[in-house]
Amino acid sequence: MKRERNLIHFNTSGRARMVDVSGKASTLRTATATATVLVNDETFSLIKEGRIKKGDVLGVAQVAGIMAAKKNSSLIPMCHPVALTGVDIEFELDEASHAIRIEAIARCKGETGVEMEALTAAAVAALTIYDMCKSAQKDIEITDLYLLSKTGGKSGDYTKK
Repeated sequence: MKRERNLIHFNTSGRARMVDVSGKASTLRTATATATVLVNDETFSLIKEGRIKKGDVLGVAQVAGIMAAKKNSSLIPMCHPVALTGVDIEFELDEASHAIRIEAIARCKGETGVEMEALTAAAVAALTIYDMCKSAQKDIEITDLYLLSKTGGKSGDYTKK
């Protein structure tokens, strides 16, 4: 099977491969991703007041998200291992909608971007909030996981409109 030139994730046999980025310039790259966790009023209060039985929900979710960004290439098959220079996670609690908005930022100096690391960090932080709170509420929702922005690299900068 002959490879089409625009299908860079396939080898000449038509099978998946990790793209060779060794010829790309090493540049500063950043990515910011978001996810939202929706809980009920009671669960929101328990989180806010630090009364969830498993402990500090946002503290554990922050560490879990950072750890997940560091392990991203072990989770997503064709992602390159990236030498992250920074990962941060912020939480915004929205009292009116009982939502916890997660913003994960990943940075590196390298040949490939960190979009997947930021998305993985946001997703795992959200999953950790779910896990920490599932004894208090069964119908927690995780929504709106997406890339907010990225900088660096050949494809240029991106900001979600």
